[in-house]
This record gives sequence, C-alpha cells and structure tokens, in this order.
Amino acid sequence: RSFGAKLLATVQAPAAAENNMKQACANVAGAPPVAKGVALAKRAVAPKPGQKKVTVKPKSEEVIDIDASPDKTRKRKRNHACSIACGITNKPKDQILDIDASDVDNELAAVEYIDDIYKFYKLVENESHPRDNIDSQPEITERMRAILVDWLIQVQTKFELSLETLYLTINIVDWFLAVKNVPKRELQLVGISAVQMATKYEEIYPPQVHNFVFLSGRAYTHEQILIMEKIILAKLDWTLTVPIPLVFLLRFIKASVPDQELENMAHFLSELGLMNYATEMYWPSMVAASAVFAARCTLNKAPLWNETLKLQTGYSQEQLIKYSDPQKGAVALLPPAKNLLPEGSSASQ
Repeated sequence: RSFGAKLLATVQAPAAAENNMKQACANVAGAPPVAKGVALAKRAVAPKPGQKKVTVKPKSEEVIDIDASPDKTRKRKRNHACSIACGITNKPKDQILDIDASDVDNELAAVEYIDDIYKFYKLVENESHPRDNIDSQPEITERMRAILVDWLIQVQTKFELSLETLYLTINIVDWFLAVKNVPKRELQLVGISAVQMATKYEEIYPPQVHNFVFLSGRAYTHEQILIMEKIILAKLDWTLTVPIPLVFLLRFIKASVPDQELENMAHFLSELGLMNYATEMYWPSMVAASAVFAARCTLNKAPLWNETLKLQTGYSQEQLIKYSDPQKGAVALLPPAKNLLPEGSSASQ
C-alpha cells in the first residue's frame, strides 16, 4: 500500500506544480501596477533585532585641481623632464621663412624670377668652376697664385672696384691656369688682363689700360696686356657669365637673417677662401654655404643651421661640417690683425 501511495503522489506532483504556476500568473496579470520605490521597499528585508547594520561607503576618488599651484607646476616639470629623457617629446619643426617677402615691391629684386635664377646657377655651377690642374703647371705653385691673388685684392681696393669684379677676376685666373701652362714671368700679366676683363664686364667706368701698366711698375706694355686679354678670352670661349661664390653668398647671408657682425664674418671667410686654392676647387654654392656656416659657428649663433638655410643652400649641417674646415683652418695662415683688437687684448684671445 505504501508503495502505491508514493507512486500516486509522484504522478500528481507535476500537475499540482503546473496549476500553482497558472494561478500565480493570473494574480500578477490582474494586480494593479506597483511603483518602483514600493517594489524595492517590499524586496528589502527588515533586519532582525540584535543584528548590526553594515553601511558600505563608496571609495573616495582623487579630485585633480587645475589651478597652477607650485607643487603641481613642479610635477608637470618632472613629467616633462621624464618625457625628454624617454625621447617622446614632440619637437616643433623649424619654420621656413620667406626671405623675399620684404622685397615684393622692389622691382630690382626680381622676386618673381629669383628662384628660377638660382636654380639655373645651381645647374651650371659644376661646369663653370675651374678644375684642379695647378699641379700640371711647370713653373706656377699654389703659393705663387696666393701672392697674385693678394696683389689683385690690393688692385681692387685701389680702384674701389666691386666684389663681383674681384671674384670674377679670380675665376678667370684659375680657369686659365687650368687650361694653359703659364710661365712664371707672365703670371702677373695674366692677373692684369683678367682684372681688365672683369672690370669691363662688371663696372660702369672701368679703369684704362695705362692704369694697369702703371700699377705693374711698367713691367708690361699696353700691347702685351691687350694680347693676353684676347688669348684668355679665346681659351674661355668668351664665357664670362658664370655663377661665382659671391652670387650664392649674398643669397645665403640673406637667408641667415644676419646682423652686421655675421655678414662681415661671412664675407671675410669667403674672401679668405679666394687665397686658398683648395677651397676654390669646390662648387661656388658649397664655398658660400660653408662661409655662412663657419661664420655662425665662430659667432656662436643658435641654431647653427635651420630649415630655411637648408632649403636655400641645398646643404645640410652634416655636409657643411666637412667643407667648412679648410676655410676655418686658413685663418691660421694669416698674421693676427692686432689693429682690429681692443686695447689690452691679445691675439690668443
């Protein structure tokens, strides 16, 4: 009997559970809506007497004030120093200046053509600068050439000739020495004829031939100077329009935004390179850029090189470090200009 009762209860249990479920759903469907707060209150269980109530406090959050207090300023500086040490700083790029902006209204500056002009100079400078051929001269040495250049600088000062005339004269002399052997006795004659040609090309009122005869101590006649002038022109194929270092130097000095001291130093180093035959064998633009770079190094200008100079010259700082050394080293070949030093100072300073 007991076994049969258990079996009957087991069979009736699922049906009873299903009836209870239907009854509960009917009660819920017919009940009125209950507010959210009331429902939550009904769910809450009242604490038993004698049981402690536990209150959970929210975690305190650190509030960051944005005022510029000294402690926070020091913290920002430490963070910035750490960023620099890690190499994650965002370094602003140098701005490229428009060096011709102030000359827009100057018709003589030819601003609309200036970029094309210097692009052309850069293209032809490789063909216009002389080759290193002085070692093939049987009687002429680099020292003799340096003495001639020094004398030509004195001639330029005597007649108050332009720098363009001086640079073109040296270019003509070096070109002629590269293509023709010159006897020692005619080296000064070549220099006189070269400066005569350069003054006709650059000056408004060039000196007359008899002036150069007088300067040479009458070592050469009027006819000899004119004959040598024709020989040089024939060897150069009558080509005198060449990009000399001064053409680039003026442009690069302008890009350097210089003061008078920097401008004078750049010109000094460039003219010093005229006497150094090895320097003259580099491209004119390289000589000019090296003179500006060496001047900025000498005067401790910061930065030594920037994006504007790199764009205008076409050379990076790494390239110029190599080619600036001969010009800076050539200063040691000259005696100290004591008359330019202030009283109480020495050449070693």
